[in-house]
Amino acid sequence: MTGRAINYGKIEFVKSVYKLAQLPEEQLPEIAFAGRSNVGKSSLINRLVNRKGLVKVSARPGKTQSLNFFEVDGRLYLVDLPGYGFARVAKKLQDDWQGLISEYLANSPFLRCVVVLIDLRHALKEQDRELVAWLRSRGRPFLIVYTKRDKLSNNEQAKQAASLDAALGLNRGERVLFSAKTGEGKDELIAALAGFLVLQD
Repeated sequence: MTGRAINYGKIEFVKSVYKLAQLPEEQLPEIAFAGRSNVGKSSLINRLVNRKGLVKVSARPGKTQSLNFFEVDGRLYLVDLPGYGFARVAKKLQDDWQGLISEYLANSPFLRCVVVLIDLRHALKEQDRELVAWLRSRGRPFLIVYTKRDKLSNNEQAKQAASLDAALGLNRGERVLFSAKTGEGKDELIAALAGFLVLQD
């Protein structure tokens, strides 16, 4: 995908998908967003597209139960995946979600990048490690975004990011530090996503 920059502010909700047979008919490149419940996924997407209430931010983790497709600028889909790792959700429902997510991530021919959100404030969680390892094993391109950077000082940000980088085997160019509250990291995220879209053109 080349030419003019993508206008992320030109966005509309397309549909919620509960099984792969329901995927949108129009074939566009897809950027998927994955992360643990309460990692700030909805807030990040809202900040990215400059729309406060486009993706509902729930106080109840585990609320998103489907793949939610948003069309951007008539040129690509943003796909909001269900959060993972929240114990209060019934196990069968968790298993159903994980099956849907895995099937989609493994099989979508239009998926250009999986944006994996990780809370910068905490040590790496095993489920995050497993997701990244799974994406690597499948050869799926991904981008790590460390969220909630505004909660830490600059020194703490650098220290935590270095620790997470080491745990994930990343270099600095393979991740973005982001704050949905302040917008820090938004330009870097947009530039990184553009790289994935060009690479897969």
